[in-house]
Amino acid sequence: MAKTSSVEKNKRRRKLTEQYAPKRAKLKAIAADLKKPAEERFAARVKLAQMPRNGSKTRIRNRCEVTGRARGFYRKLRMCRNQLRELASQGLIPGMVKASW
Repeated sequence: MAKTSSVEKNKRRRKLTEQYAPKRAKLKAIAADLKKPAEERFAARVKLAQMPRNGSKTRIRNRCEVTGRARGFYRKLRMCRNQLRELASQGLIPGMVKASW
């Protein structure tokens, strides 16, 4: 089980990302538009830099829904490899069976 503080910090980051996503997208569009004057693009970059860092999507860490583990994460199942194996062995994941040949 991962530290509770790490899991909660990641939840806060998800919430901030959701909150600031439209504003960040608008500022990024202005900063990337070469048709706009350089001063306006620079001002957009400055505003973007002043926004909270945790509002960026790249700061979010994929974590297991069951344990909070950050490594060995399967995106499709939103679960780490350890829990995937354990739940599959118990027959709790539909359609997944242990390989045997």
